[in-house]
Amino acid sequence: METKRVLAFDFGASSGRAMIAELKDGKIEMKEIHRFANDPVLVGKRLSWDILRLYHEIKQGIVLAVQDGGFDAIGIDTWGVDFGLINRHGELIGNPANYRDTRTEGMPEEVYKIIPESEIYSTAGIQKMNFNTLYQLYYLAKYRPEVLAEAETFLMIPDLFAYFLTGKKRLEYTNASTTNILDAKSKKIDAGMLERLGIKSDIFPEMIFPGEAYGNLLPEICEELHCESVPVIAVPTHDTASAVYAVPTKEKDYAYISCGTWSLFGTVVDEPILSEESRKIGFTNEGAHDGKIRYLRNIMGLWLIQQSRGEWKRQGLNVSFDEMENSARAAEPFKCFVNPDAVDFVAPGNMPKRVTEFCKRTGQFVPETMGEVLRCIYQSLAMKYRLAIEEMQSITGKKYECIYMIGGGIKDKLLCQLTADACGIKVMAGPVEATVTGNIVTLFGAFGLIENETEAKDIIINSTDVKTFMPENTEEWAANAENYKKIL
Repeated sequence: METKRVLAFDFGASSGRAMIAELKDGKIEMKEIHRFANDPVLVGKRLSWDILRLYHEIKQGIVLAVQDGGFDAIGIDTWGVDFGLINRHGELIGNPANYRDTRTEGMPEEVYKIIPESEIYSTAGIQKMNFNTLYQLYYLAKYRPEVLAEAETFLMIPDLFAYFLTGKKRLEYTNASTTNILDAKSKKIDAGMLERLGIKSDIFPEMIFPGEAYGNLLPEICEELHCESVPVIAVPTHDTASAVYAVPTKEKDYAYISCGTWSLFGTVVDEPILSEESRKIGFTNEGAHDGKIRYLRNIMGLWLIQQSRGEWKRQGLNVSFDEMENSARAAEPFKCFVNPDAVDFVAPGNMPKRVTEFCKRTGQFVPETMGEVLRCIYQSLAMKYRLAIEEMQSITGKKYECIYMIGGGIKDKLLCQLTADACGIKVMAGPVEATVTGNIVTLFGAFGLIENETEAKDIIINSTDVKTFMPENTEEWAANAENYKKIL
C-alpha cells in the first residue's frame, strides 16, 4: 500500500507543536519535530493572540519537516471561538482577540435584550459563555463598528492559518460550530439572527468539512520554505473535535473527558439536543468529525492547576507537576471545594489566593498549604465531572459504564483516579496525544489510506496505550456530593 507522511500542527491555549506521522502495519508512528510557546499578549487592557508569531512557527515546522524527509499534506487544529477578520485587500485587521479578554463581560446580557437566550439556544445549542464568538462579534458591532465595517471575510483561527498558507478562504465546520452563530441542524450560519443584532452576515465564507482540502501551498510559500506544493487539508480543526475522533472505542454510546486546560465532558449523538432543559444545565452542541454532534459541557479544567504553578513560580517556588500532585495526595480530602467554572477563576493570575478567598467567602475550611489548595482544586474538578455525567445521563436517557479520558491532562494520574472515584465508574485513560491523533487520522483518510470510521478506530486502538482506573471510596464521594452542590 502507498505510504504518506503527514504534518500535523496542534495548537493549544499555551503551546503548539508540529508532528510528523506515518501509517505502518496498522499503527500510527508519530514524532514531534517542533514545539513552541503560545503566550497571549496583554497590551493595555486588551488580551490578544500573537498570531503572526504563531504563523512564523508554522513556517518553522514546515522547514523542519522538509529537513526530516518531507511530507504530503498539512492539517491544523486549534482552540475554538476566536477569529480573525480580513479586509478587501486580503490583509488581516489587527491581532485576533484572546477569548479570555474582558471586553465581552456583560455582552450576553446585552444580546438577550434583543434576542432571548432560549431562542438563540434553540437554534445554535451552545452553552452560554461570555467569550462565545457571537458576543465577541456583538461587541464589535456595538462598540467598534469601524472594525466590522472594514471586514470582508471572517475566519476562525485554523482557517486563518490555512488562508495564509493557501490563499483560500473557507470556514471549517467543527470550529464554526463553536461560535453560537451556526444553526446546529442545518449547519449553516444563522444570517437572520446576526442581522437582528446588527452584525453583517456576508463576511462568512463557504463551509468546508473534515477531509476536504482548502487548497495547495502557495508558490511563494514553497519558494520561501523550499517545500513541495502539498494540500492543506481541513481536519476537525477544533482541537476537541480531533481529540474526540481519537477516543479508542467502537462503542456507539460513550462518555469522554477531553482533558487539558479545559475539561470537555460529553458524548457523541446523532442530532443536536436543543431542549430548554439542556440549555438550563449548560450543555453545548458542537460539530464532530463526521457531521454528528459532540454533546458536552465545557468545564474549567487544569487551568486552575497551571495558573497555581505559575503563581508559585513567580513567588520563587519552582515546583514540578509531579511534586504538586504528590502534595495534593498527602492533603486531607473533602475539607473544602470551589466551583471551577466561577468567574473568580477565568482570568490569569494568583489562583491560590482566589481559591482561598472563594472558600472563605463560602464559609468553608480555608486552605493554606500548597497541598490543601491543590487537593481542593482536584476534588472540585472530580465533583464537577460527577454532576456532569449525572446530568448527561438524565438528558440522553443513557447510562454510561465507562469514561474515556483523553489528552495531555491524563498524565495527571491523581485526576484520573479521583474521576473514577467521584463518578463511581471505570475510567480508561488514553491517548495522551488525542488531538494530534485525530488530526493525523483525518489526513490519512483524505488520501484513502483509511477507508471508514471502523478502520480508523482499529488504527487508533492499536496505536493507543490505555490505563484503567477503577473506582474507590465511592460512598465517601457520594456523602460529600451534597456539600459540593451547596457552593455552586
